Amino acid sequence: MQDPSKERFSSFSEFWPYYLSEHSVASCRHVHFIGTNGFMAYLVYLSTQNINVLFAFLMALVIGKLAFTSEAKRNASWALLLMIGLMTWVETSFIYGVLFAYFFAWVGHFLIEHNRPATFQYTLWSLAGDFKMCGEMWRGRLWRQGDVLKPQEVREV
Repeated sequence: MQDPSKERFSSFSEFWPYYLSEHSVASCRHVHFIGTNGFMAYLVYLSTQNINVLFAFLMALVIGKLAFTSEAKRNASWALLLMIGLMTWVETSFIYGVLFAYFFAWVGHFLIEHNRPATFQYTLWSLAGDFKMCGEMWRGRLWRQGDVLKPQEVREV
């Protein structure tokens, strides 16, 4: 497995197995699942209170999509900050959802997995990996210790 500190992954599909390896402890994946789903529930709630949140979220997704491929060359943290900034500008309490999600993710890494979150080096791919991992968990995969995806189960984003 490639060490991301030495050379950058050239695609998300190369990054994905590394991302899963950084979440090898099942309870780390569990707290990620709580944080991501709590964030999404809060986003839905905010969207019902202020329709502009939904439009801003769609714009943020466009920003993320445009910057996604640049992650192969350099960290795209600027895009995530722009996305969060846009959302917070439209609805200041959006930041609480972000803090909620990252709190659970970082508890998983620092206290359970004892590793450094991939988001520090691959910001957007890490975010996409988190949503992909949660999607797999919604499908009933990756819940138990030792659960891995077979190559035919790995889907491209």
